[in-house]
Amino acid sequence: MTRFARALSWLDGLDLDALVMSGDLIEDGSSEEYREIAARLGELRCPVLLLPGNSDDRSAMRATFSDRPGSVARGDAMHFVAEIGGVRLIGIDTTLNDTSAGDVAPHLNWVEEVLDAPRADASLVFSHHHLFASGIAPMDAVMAQGAREFGDLLRRRPHRPLAISSGHVHRPMTSLLGGVPAHICGSICPANPLWFGGPDVPVVHEPPMIMVHRLVGRDLVSHHIAV
Repeated sequence: MTRFARALSWLDGLDLDALVMSGDLIEDGSSEEYREIAARLGELRCPVLLLPGNSDDRSAMRATFSDRPGSVARGDAMHFVAEIGGVRLIGIDTTLNDTSAGDVAPHLNWVEEVLDAPRADASLVFSHHHLFASGIAPMDAVMAQGAREFGDLLRRRPHRPLAISSGHVHRPMTSLLGGVPAHICGSICPANPLWFGGPDVPVVHEPPMIMVHRLVGRDLVSHHIAV
């Protein structure tokens, strides 16, 4: 919780419109940990939008965050959609039961509906599992399946999201998906090593990290912040 407190302390200096937490809130599914996180988030002066990660317990999350903003009732998935300041924030629950892997494919029809709804000024998309290969083989083995199909969907859209942000790898990096900037955010918990399969696994020195999107008009700048 110390690393989490550091991140919240840094964010306290910003006038936030919203905070997105893209999953892996806890490691062991403890309801008590969710309640402690909820208490700290309740002190913020902005909406908090939540997605589950592969380390989370969706039932426990629903029970603790029963009034979470933007929640979408669609089977087991914990998606969100929120219109904030003319920006549509879209959260895709890519988690699968009983595995660390993810899959975006079952949700693409819903994503298409949301992207094609009466248009906000801009949109940002969030997921837990990453949607492009990071080069770290153990992580890419459990990335979101269906990423190629998602990229094809985005290429067909007349109004694409400004960016896609995800977690899971716990290390910041950026690529493109369907012509849209796609980010993996750093993590509050310790980062995974940037290991490309050599004989030695690199040492990890990264502090806790967060990502800040700043949108002025249609101009988006995305910052990776060590806290």
